[in-house]
Amino acid sequence: MKQIVLISATIYGGLSVILGALGAHALKKVLSEAQLQSFEVGVKYQMYHAIVLLVLGFFLSFDTRLQTYMGWSFISGTFLFSVSIFFLSLQSVLGANLKFLGPVTPLGGLLMIVGWCLLLIQVIRYKF
Repeated sequence: MKQIVLISATIYGGLSVILGALGAHALKKVLSEAQLQSFEVGVKYQMYHAIVLLVLGFFLSFDTRLQTYMGWSFISGTFLFSVSIFFLSLQSVLGANLKFLGPVTPLGGLLMIVGWCLLLIQVIRYKF
């Protein structure tokens, strides 16, 4: 699990840089201001959680269910939240109706919140 967390962190971090550059340059010309702002929210949250996953990957052993659930909550929540925002922001460019992804974004956000709550429990229960 530790390896999965660290790999996810590096993938999310690297993609955040790539997608941030894409948004700042190429997408600026084709997206509305609101669409671009939404896209940037996805990039920011992905980078924030890449950093969280990186830190957790270095400091936790992931030998408890709490730590494992925390890792999966951050990984899956970040994926669902950011990817759904990316596609919803790009649906006009892609020429597709992707409104069905609308409920996926809050589900991803909820999973990220679960990850933070599990981290709080980890901090309260265990000494580092």
